[in-house]
Amino acid sequence: MNQFGSVGLIAAIAFAIYAVIAGVAGGKLSSLKITRSAERAALAFFVMITLSVIALEILIFTNNFHNAYVATHSNRDLPFYYKFAVLWGGQEGSLLFWTWLLSIYIALAVLLNRRKNRQLMPYMIAFIMGVGVFFSSITFFVANPFQGLAMASGGNLTPFTPPDGNGLNPSLQYPSMLIHPIMLYLGYVGMAIPFAFGMAALVTKQLGDNWIRMTRRWTMVPWMFLGAGILLGGHWAYNVLGWGGYWAWDPVENASLLPWLAGTAFLHSVMVQEKRGMLKVWNVVLVIVTFWLSIFGTFLTRSGIIQSVHAFAQSDIGPYFAVFLALIAIVSLTLLFLRLDFLKSENTLDSVVSRESGFLFNNWILLALVFAVLWGTIFPIISKAVEGRTVTVGPPFFNKVAVPMGLLLLFLTGAGPLLAWRKTSFESLKRNFTIPVIIAVAAGVILFLAGLRNLYSWMSMFLGAFVAACVLGEFYKGARTRQRGTGENFFHALYSLSARNTRRYGGYVVHIGIVLIFIGLAGLAFKTHTKTLMQDGDLMRAGDYLIRCDSLNAGDTPNYTYQSAVLTVIKDGKAYATMEPQRRFYKASQQPISHVALRRSLAEDLYVVLAGQDPGTGKAVIEVFVNPLVVWVWIGGIVMVLGTIIALIPSRVEREMAQIRQAQMEALEERNAL
Repeated sequence: MNQFGSVGLIAAIAFAIYAVIAGVAGGKLSSLKITRSAERAALAFFVMITLSVIALEILIFTNNFHNAYVATHSNRDLPFYYKFAVLWGGQEGSLLFWTWLLSIYIALAVLLNRRKNRQLMPYMIAFIMGVGVFFSSITFFVANPFQGLAMASGGNLTPFTPPDGNGLNPSLQYPSMLIHPIMLYLGYVGMAIPFAFGMAALVTKQLGDNWIRMTRRWTMVPWMFLGAGILLGGHWAYNVLGWGGYWAWDPVENASLLPWLAGTAFLHSVMVQEKRGMLKVWNVVLVIVTFWLSIFGTFLTRSGIIQSVHAFAQSDIGPYFAVFLALIAIVSLTLLFLRLDFLKSENTLDSVVSRESGFLFNNWILLALVFAVLWGTIFPIISKAVEGRTVTVGPPFFNKVAVPMGLLLLFLTGAGPLLAWRKTSFESLKRNFTIPVIIAVAAGVILFLAGLRNLYSWMSMFLGAFVAACVLGEFYKGARTRQRGTGENFFHALYSLSARNTRRYGGYVVHIGIVLIFIGLAGLAFKTHTKTLMQDGDLMRAGDYLIRCDSLNAGDTPNYTYQSAVLTVIKDGKAYATMEPQRRFYKASQQPISHVALRRSLAEDLYVVLAGQDPGTGKAVIEVFVNPLVVWVWIGGIVMVLGTIIALIPSRVEREMAQIRQAQMEALEERNAL
């Protein structure tokens, strides 16, 4: 299987190189035949990478420890379902997985564009397969997962198979880690498709609305996956790492946030080009920046230049990624510079109080946030290179910069959609914003009187009420108008309204999800932490909870040994819950990890950690966090994903327009053929 997998990688590299050459030739010669051969090579690339993935999975599930990757990242007693996670649990396997997901995106792009976008497809294939050449080559030549183990014997190397492997990293042995890396990689990898289409549009000078309309959906899908991956990563950190939080501004966390922020700016900016023919340069730049940041995030995780619980081990792969990042920047920015004359705006900004201005402000704030997070992430690297010492930038810096920007973005989330195109009159402002402002002020006063005095938390709640009132008001007004015109009942009118413009109303649902996330974030100001030593019968107080230690236990499983504490939680004089945090020690990897006990509610989480054992007294070290409103972060994430799915569904109007455009393009191709 090692040889089979390696042959698959070699064949994939050959097909990728051919696809790049044939794509360029097909575009230059306007040859459909050559372009089709490039597309078939792209599909063959998918087949070859898929065969390599199957080969590695067979090695993993058959416990073939002669394979170095399997011996390093798996073991016999690893539960069956976690063997899937072995594929992306290490450097070599994760790069193969990255390349496989890229090949899936490529195959879908080819198959879905068999009869459309023919001018863009040759160069799109060339650019995307250039990315394929890089990742398949890195996987084969630098981080090959199909290397066998060997040992020196009599001056020669002989094959060697250990009796068991080192096991999967314990931090990855958690259910959400079967989903989180897939979501995150689908987000990172998927940004390559809009980038390739954008570059193809620059090469062919086809810089009108067509590439924007097409690229929007190809961006929304990975944007949704990336957002879901970020939230699942936070959920994993919250449940596994045992530090009581879900976001620490860790460098690798930041690396995943950066392309998501840039993609958010692009998805908003394209609407201005579609409606008003403006921000064309912005849109190309944002496509480039989003993809570049996706590769940068992959580089940061794998280069070993930063320390993170999320990062892979030190390796020599970093310089290759650095060169690739430089190549992306040089090629894309050169193309952009050469095509500036084709990217002139068709209109100018008529008023500061307009929807165009709202989107422009949104872009500036998002890019300022991207720059601030990027600067804080790479500053330790820069300080070490310049001064010879690492200066770490911690959460206080990021919070100081990101929180005010986040609140501004939250305000624009509600205000932006209510502004009119070109210019918003005073009457329109009064009509659209009076009720949301009244609701927000009332909510702010009530919260202040109830004791909410933390400024940022109060602002999150105040602006959350404003945005919710704006968005829900749009649903209500639209449904009432349709109800009066059609006679439908309110809920049927609401459904019909949303189905007619899924993009708009799906976006509104996403905005509601953002409000819920900000409500969850507001609870961070009231988080409490208590730590004490406990043994049987001991009591501790944590907020409104009284916690009694009933027993301390130990146990053994084939995969790990564990210590646990059985705790009874009392609230308001009544038994509230029984909780059992654990401290596990995994045998194969010889690594400990906490298994957190959680009691969730809409108001707060009771979060209990068995942090270890005090060597002097033998008592258990128990940490208790009371985390208000955390569940709203996860609910908000789910709502955002649902809103994105709604926005991805083609509306009735879009389907009709697509049919008209397709008929026009086919007629044009027939005339050109004649």
